[in-house]
Amino acid sequence: MLSFGLLAATVAAFIWGRLRYDLIALLSLVIGLLSGVVPTKLAFDGFKNDVVVIIATALVVSAAFARSGVVEALLRPLLGRLKSERGLAPVLTVATALVSMTTKNVGALAMLMPVAMQAARRTGASPSRLLMPMSFASLVGGLVTLVGTSTNIIVSQVREQTVGKPFGMYDFAGVGLSLTAVCLVYLVFAYRLLPKGRQGEAGIETALEAKSYVTEARAPADWTTRRVADLVADAPKGARVAALVRGGQRRIKPHANTQVKAGDLVVLEGEQETLHRLIESAKLKTVHPEHEAETAPREEMRSIEGVVGADSPLVGRNAKRLKLAADFGVKLVAVAPAGRRVAEPIGGASLRSGDVVILRGGETVLPAALTGLKVLPLAEREVRLGGPTSRWIAPAILAVAMVLVAFNVVPVAIAFLAAATAMVATRAIPMREAYSSLDAPVLVLIAALIPISEAIQANGGADLIASSLAAAFHLLPPLAIVAALMLAAMACAPFMHNAPTVLILAPVAVGVAHRLHLSPDPLLMAVATGAGCDFLTPIGHQCNTLVMAPGGYRFTDYPRLGTPLSVLVIGLGAPIIAFFWPLGG
Repeated sequence: MLSFGLLAATVAAFIWGRLRYDLIALLSLVIGLLSGVVPTKLAFDGFKNDVVVIIATALVVSAAFARSGVVEALLRPLLGRLKSERGLAPVLTVATALVSMTTKNVGALAMLMPVAMQAARRTGASPSRLLMPMSFASLVGGLVTLVGTSTNIIVSQVREQTVGKPFGMYDFAGVGLSLTAVCLVYLVFAYRLLPKGRQGEAGIETALEAKSYVTEARAPADWTTRRVADLVADAPKGARVAALVRGGQRRIKPHANTQVKAGDLVVLEGEQETLHRLIESAKLKTVHPEHEAETAPREEMRSIEGVVGADSPLVGRNAKRLKLAADFGVKLVAVAPAGRRVAEPIGGASLRSGDVVILRGGETVLPAALTGLKVLPLAEREVRLGGPTSRWIAPAILAVAMVLVAFNVVPVAIAFLAAATAMVATRAIPMREAYSSLDAPVLVLIAALIPISEAIQANGGADLIASSLAAAFHLLPPLAIVAALMLAAMACAPFMHNAPTVLILAPVAVGVAHRLHLSPDPLLMAVATGAGCDFLTPIGHQCNTLVMAPGGYRFTDYPRLGTPLSVLVIGLGAPIIAFFWPLGG
């Protein structure tokens, strides 16, 4: 009775929605411990569970993969040829599904959303017609592999606890690929059901990205001479060469046919991300401060944006006169001048109050430098301008990890922990960004609920629910039981979050299978598929929440596109699962 009371209260709190999911899970764990439902020795089992390790490391790997820019680089030539949402919607939807098959679905969506927004601005397409299909595609694409979605990871752990063996990396592929193909056919046409012309909410990131910076980079010694026009041809829209410095001579606004030769200093202007992509794609070299080589090995370099204050020593002076590197341990890498244009090397440009600057230095040095220079830091965001790291390091490490898991060389948790560590060690992602990529609320939610789920299984609660369902299902054909469990998971996920849904329903599905003499695998697949396919609300999965504000969506927009898709998944999902995972026990 205590177990069911705690379970009912937890579900009710999830449905009520007035408290955070992770807080509800922690409160449930504490109450379970105080009431004796959860044994004290199991209190922290969730935090050391493989599920939490796999999800955490998959998030780091996804962030490093996104940071590499490989997907944007591969899509850019194709997207440049598309002039309307009729072409953009199918390409972006399919691309999101494909990327979700190799990384965690929310990471894949976060990676491609900026690409979609840039394409929408360029073509005049409506973001509201692009983002929700991409979100739904990330959900179904994530069903293909073990690490694509949290529901697959959790159901694999339940299988290991109840059957004795977890699902493998690609055991989900048959069902996932089939459903993804069906859903993509629907999404590439049905995006027209969504409203057109909605204006999404502009976040702080959008406001910061609109700032035009001036920075400088040098053509390396092995540089192949090319024209200014060729230099910016492959760059994102908006970048321009403001000046060219050669042998101490400065040429402002060089002509498109001007040759850029090895050793030339190029002054560039554009948005921060645009400049980063230009420097990276053109293989220019950023001018790094000398003190970086002398920085202690434990010191991580980072860049930060700030506004020059009225009483700053920078006002009316330039970086060379102030000796920023020697006296403050930082380097001025870019300037967004207030109300004027700068067409000279930024080290010699006089600064004014209100200018936005990007300073680079060690993490321990930057706070003191900002204080001493009286520069007010802006909102925290990732700032990059070029860099020496190869964009193929993260994809290569990820590919090795996937192969090792596919051939059962190492367990999934070990493979992805090694991959995440290798990506940090090779600087594919800085340690600070690796920590930032961890979705702490989801990790805490899962870790806190795992002991409750295990306790309910241990004290017979899950068996009691399973026996009740088995009595209700015993007259139904096996295929209908698969569909019923899928429907139950799909109905619970919007209100309980997908992770708690699986933690509660997966053990029940195993119990139902044993009592009806069915194989537990198809029923576990049904639970994982249903919980991972919330197409009706913006709250059941992070992907749907992520696109709500940028797409300008309302709650009712989700069922408009998602109801037919949910019917498709339930109607076709059951026979597809039965085909790949026979129901006979």
